[in-house]
This record gives sequence, structure tokens and C-alpha cells, in this order.
Amino acid sequence: MMCSLKQSQLFGCGSNGISHRRNPLVQFSASPSISMPKLPNFSVSSLSKPLHISSIHTLGSSEIQPKRKSLPPCNAYEADQSDVGGVVEKVEAARKAKIGFYFATWWFLNVIFNIYNKKVLNAFPFPWLTSTLSLAAGSLIMLISWATKVAEAPKTDLDFWKSLFPVALAHTIGHVAATVSMSKVAVSFTHIIKSGEPAFSVLVSRFILGETFPMPVYLSLIPIIGGCGLAALTELNFNMIGFMGAMISNLAFVFRNIFSKRGMKGKSVSGMNYYACLSLLSLLILTPFAIAVEGPQMWAVGWQNAITEIGPHFIWWVAAQSIFYHLYNQVSYMSLDEISPLTFSIGNTMKRISVIVSSIIIFRTPVQPVNALGAAIAVFGTFLYSQAKQ
Repeated sequence: MMCSLKQSQLFGCGSNGISHRRNPLVQFSASPSISMPKLPNFSVSSLSKPLHISSIHTLGSSEIQPKRKSLPPCNAYEADQSDVGGVVEKVEAARKAKIGFYFATWWFLNVIFNIYNKKVLNAFPFPWLTSTLSLAAGSLIMLISWATKVAEAPKTDLDFWKSLFPVALAHTIGHVAATVSMSKVAVSFTHIIKSGEPAFSVLVSRFILGETFPMPVYLSLIPIIGGCGLAALTELNFNMIGFMGAMISNLAFVFRNIFSKRGMKGKSVSGMNYYACLSLLSLLILTPFAIAVEGPQMWAVGWQNAITEIGPHFIWWVAAQSIFYHLYNQVSYMSLDEISPLTFSIGNTMKRISVIVSSIIIFRTPVQPVNALGAAIAVFGTFLYSQAKQ
């Protein structure tokens, strides 16, 4: 038996006739010769690709490759919307809990500060030094936090401090004026007058900045001004210095807010660090004025008298009022990062109510019914203002 190599012709249909392409094909011949089975006809396109034969037994079959097994059907299923909704609800609930914690902490710290601040001022009537110690305590806390990496230090430049200076100046004036007011009158009376801050905001914005407001905003000023006036006229321990201190504080804090909005555009500083920088700059501004107005000699005499009268507890009072002042302001600025200005304004109104009520209870401040009515009207007007402003 012998094997010979022959040329076979493969045929394809051309456009003008029959075209011939010669490809080598291995054939096996023997005596007697065995004729190979006929290959099926292929088109030109199929002949342009190489022919692969997996087995000699497939030559007689009309299919070169075995049939593919059918794949299982692929079905698409819609995501479970209940799982997504549950995650969203949990995130929103966590956010509300965080805001609620901020508000509760803010109000609690503010009440504690006002109580200890009034105790200190009753025994040590030096509001300029008391205000300086409050700013110094907050500045020291933040410097230690930055140095120990507990809090990330802000990235500031000269432009930042230039824009912060008018804010710090207004903050310093407002802080000292409020402390002077509380050294002369009851805490409740100071906060009743300070609830009239929206009226100053509207008047300054209207006549100095040229801004206009909707009619409901102007109408909300009527109960604010009327309530503050009624409370002032019926205050049993009225003092003009205390009254003017609260009014100056209102005006200063209005300008602080205006300067803050203008100067902080485009600045990326968190609320906590922003207030820390504000405290540092305010401390530098206030210290020389406090020394000039009161002086170390008066402080030394007053300190000795307070220690003799109160005892060592007086030192704790000073430390507490200084630390809690910084903490409540810091938490308020942190909450402002999480909530809208409207929510913050409502929270500030509720804060004043908590301070007024708690101070009346703790210090047993005598309040006439007409005086209480004036306070309620003023606070309610502040709430209406916060609603109409939006």
C-alpha cells in the first residue's frame, strides 16, 4: 500500500464563470484506491478562511463543527427598592440625630455659661477681664488641639486674616457689651433685649446696605420691638448701662454677620476652626483695651475680695464660664455647617427661651406678669421673623 499526494480542485462561484483555486489537500490512496467522500459546496467567503478538521470521521458529515449546547436563559431582576429605601432612611435618621445632639449640647452649654458668668460678675464686677478670659480659654484650647493633632489646623493666608479682622472687631464689641450688660442687670433681661437683634438686622440692611425685604418681615418687627419695650418698661431692676450694653451688643453682632458673609466667600475653613481663628484675633484686639479700661491693680483687689467672699469655688466659676463660653460658641458654629440658616435661627430663638427661663429659676429673678408677657411677645416676634425671612 502506498500513499500519493494529489492536487484537488475546489470550486467556487465567481461573477463571470467558474474560478479555480488550487489548494493542497492530503489524500490517502491505496490499491485498490479509495475515493474520498464528496465535500459540500462552500462559498467564496468561507474558503477565504482556513479549514480546520477536528476529525477524519467528520468528513462525511454535512456539519464541520458540532452543535453548540444551548445556554440557559438569562433573566434580569429589578433591584429591591426596599433595601435602598432602608439605607436612605437610616442615613437621614443619623443626620437628624446628629443635629438634635448639636442643638441639645448648644443649649445646655449656653445655659451653663450664662449661670457661671453671672455668678462671676456678681462677685467680681470686671466685665472687661471676664470677657478677655473667655476668649483666652478658647484660644488656648484650640492651640493645644492643633499642636496635639486632635484637630486639624486650618490653612490660612494673609487675605483670610484681613477679611476676618472686621468680623473679629465686631465680635469683640458685641461680646464685651453683652458681658457689661449682664454685670448690671439680670440675665433674663439681657437676653430679652438681645432677642431684638433681628430688628437691628433689618434696619441696618435696609438703610445702610439698601436691601429690601418682603412685607411679612417688616410686620414681624412689630412684636419684637413692642415686646422688648414692654419688658424694659416693666423691669424691676432696670439699669441704663445694662440696657445700652444689650442694645450695642445687638448692633455689633449684626455687623459681625454682615462682615462674615462678605469676607468668607470662597474660604474653605470649617465652622470649628473659623470660630477658633475668630477667638484668637478677638483676644489680640481686646487685651490692650481691657488693660486700659480696668487694669491689673483693680483686678488684683477685686480678685482678692472674691476669693475672701466666695472661697476657692470662685476659681472654678471663672474657669467654667471661660471654657463653656468657648464650647457653646464652637458647637453653634459646628451646627451651622450641618443645618440651614432658617433652622439655625429657630434654634437660636429656642436657646434664648431656655436661658431666660433657667436664669429666672436659678437666680430667683422677680418677674411681673406684664414683664413676662413682654418677653413672650418679643421671643414670638423673633420666631415670626425667622419664618418670614425665608
